[in-house]
Amino acid sequence: MLESSINNCTLFESIDESSVKAMLDCLGARRCFYKKAAFIFRANDMASSVGVVASGSINVIQEDYWGNRTILAHCSPGEIFGEAYSCAEEQRLPISVVAAEDSEIVLLDYRKIVTTCSSACIFHTHLIANMLRIVANNNIRLTKKLEYVTKKSLREKILAFLSAETTRKGSATVTLPFDRQQLAEFLVVDRSALSRELGNMKREGLISYEKNQFTLL
Repeated sequence: MLESSINNCTLFESIDESSVKAMLDCLGARRCFYKKAAFIFRANDMASSVGVVASGSINVIQEDYWGNRTILAHCSPGEIFGEAYSCAEEQRLPISVVAAEDSEIVLLDYRKIVTTCSSACIFHTHLIANMLRIVANNNIRLTKKLEYVTKKSLREKILAFLSAETTRKGSATVTLPFDRQQLAEFLVVDRSALSRELGNMKREGLISYEKNQFTLL
């Protein structure tokens, strides 16, 4: 069922499960499936929908004129995307959203989220409060990203990012949602230089890693 796949979404936090189905109908929810690397939103699309990751994961990306790609954010099940641009009433999206793996996405009409519906859902006010909190938290997350991508050296960027991840997850070992190319795109660095520096850091005993699992030593 559609509602069962997004019960853990932060947008519906503290809202009774029995009310979710009625709210999804009210919000014009559409359930969509995307294969890995498929575009969910493309730059210049109309900014009118909010996406909820029901399963799988997505990357929010930005590409320049020459096709160079930067990963701005990664969203896992229960997280939402596209809310900032809809909230700002952007006419066109300046970013694209791509499935990082086979994913189930629920698309919601943003205007119906922030406007009290005609049926006066009892939980709609709570829904709006949740949306505001999500927008604020995502803004904080992007600010944190700036803290490490603006470091002067590649090593400082890597250590700042891994430090933030281990602190967030409460463990010296973390599994990143990126392969090497995606990690390079996220940190806005050259992939070859990244791989070379990771190797140097491993030999020097600063980190250990196996594929996308990293441990700060």
